[in-house]
Amino acid sequence: MAAPLTFDSAYRRIRRGDLDPVYYLTGDEDVLKDELIALLVDAVVDDGTRDFNLDVRGAADVDAETFNALVETPPMLAERRLVVVRHVDQWRKNSKVWQVLEAYVARPSPTTVLVMTAGSKTVAALTKGSTHVPIQPLRPDRLLKWVAMRAERAGVAFSEEAVEHLVAAVGPDLAFLGMEIEKLATASTGEPLTPAVVADFVGVRQGETVDDWVAAVLMRDIPRALRLVRPVLSTAGTSGVRLLISLGPSLLGLAIARSLLDAGRRGRDAERAIMDHLKAARPFGLGPWGRVATDWVRWAPRWSPDELEEAMRAAWEADRALKSTTITDEAGVLSDMLLKLSVREAA
Repeated sequence: MAAPLTFDSAYRRIRRGDLDPVYYLTGDEDVLKDELIALLVDAVVDDGTRDFNLDVRGAADVDAETFNALVETPPMLAERRLVVVRHVDQWRKNSKVWQVLEAYVARPSPTTVLVMTAGSKTVAALTKGSTHVPIQPLRPDRLLKWVAMRAERAGVAFSEEAVEHLVAAVGPDLAFLGMEIEKLATASTGEPLTPAVVADFVGVRQGETVDDWVAAVLMRDIPRALRLVRPVLSTAGTSGVRLLISLGPSLLGLAIARSLLDAGRRGRDAERAIMDHLKAARPFGLGPWGRVATDWVRWAPRWSPDELEEAMRAAWEADRALKSTTITDEAGVLSDMLLKLSVREAA
């Protein structure tokens, strides 16, 4: 069984025309799956014969007979045809179509390129006979590059600071980012968009993002964190639970940084150790990891291990309160949590 390919490796291989008979794309990043599929369409199917040699189906609409016809039909006026079946994990493992799929993956047609997509859970029988590409969320630095590339494709230019603000304002969801970029493209005048223009367009001012709130908490600037609660909550798609989801990994990272400092590791040495943790855990939603590691090391001395433990407990209690009741005053729950941290700091 061949080792899985990363998204980047698969992308490079397809671009240079190194095609495989079966691809198995897994993971929850559907936008990146679509980018690989679009690349395969361009690599496998000519524009002139696309109507005959490209089939894209959802698994719910494909039974065993249909699947067999799709993959065994010879190409018309071309060397190959491309078949895409989305969400094959919707098929029951003991169904007839699943049996036909497993048999086909073991002995694929030489004139068909089959692409299967699924969620994060993989099936060994499919990974053995296919090119498996488990697609993970982009690292923060790669996310910024993805936004810049998507913007260029849409014909809109961003300054580096504008890209960073867009990601901070919208979050790391690629689908939402793509939609916002398309909207910004319609309003672009051809000049590089500044952070101020992006802020006006998405309705989130600089200094009032989720990341800004989290940073205020980690810096123990409780007055600023309190002032930011309502402006941040007022932005589209932001809830109290989302704020706590963003805060949790950062508190844990701060605790790791604190333990490294207590063990005598300082500066770049501590930052490198934190980077190793980030690469292993790949937490979702953080900013560029290098900057995050630097901030955690800088802010960790402001907390004792006990205070960090209490902060994580307070965040957990606030999360439970938001999820287990019909509370409408999310700002009140978060403010109470912050006031608890302020009292502990003063004590």
